[in-house]
Amino acid sequence: MPKFLIVAATKQEIQPLLTHFNINVTSEDGLFMCDNDPDISILITGVGMVNTAYNMGRYSHNLFDYVINIGVCGAFKRDLKIGELVNVTEDVLSEMGAEDDLMFIKYAEMGLGGTNIFKNNLVANIPAVNSLKKVNGITVNKVHGNDESVKNIVALFNPDVESMEGAAFLRGCRRLSENYFQIRAISNYVEKRDKSKWNMPLAINNLNSFVVTLITDLNK
Repeated sequence: MPKFLIVAATKQEIQPLLTHFNINVTSEDGLFMCDNDPDISILITGVGMVNTAYNMGRYSHNLFDYVINIGVCGAFKRDLKIGELVNVTEDVLSEMGAEDDLMFIKYAEMGLGGTNIFKNNLVANIPAVNSLKKVNGITVNKVHGNDESVKNIVALFNPDVESMEGAAFLRGCRRLSENYFQIRAISNYVEKRDKSKWNMPLAINNLNSFVVTLITDLNK
């Protein structure tokens, strides 16, 4: 049977999946196993790229057939609907760079070597994943909620979505599996913060239903 590592920032984002597979999460972060299926592991990292990198480095010492990052995200593009699932195939640490007065120098232009752009890797043919809309993401420490900053980040990177973990996840996967990818559900639009317009329950329900079905099908 294939071995799965499901990576999420918070327990709340994957509670339906935890309930379905009878996985008991006993702390805010850490690695947890499925009592009924030892081939399913859950890594709760905590919010943000630092927590994600730390916990992936601390706990992920095994090889897996599939490593999947799941969670909610904000959308820049209005053709993405609230509750819609997306396959984030490329993710950028958009804050890496330098300010030059009012100008922002992208990391690639600084001549320091390495990269702040990370991509998924999917060798297996998984129709359910391939059917999702492929999008580009940015990973941030401070989510955008100001009209001017949203305008500036769109001009710099033209992202489809943003999260606080995605690029760190993709960077941490290179030694873990041939198949690692990031599936997110749109919970809100990136705009002036107004949580009355968000729909976390819809996003979480759609995301978890998809991933439960995906794992079940890949286990057949």
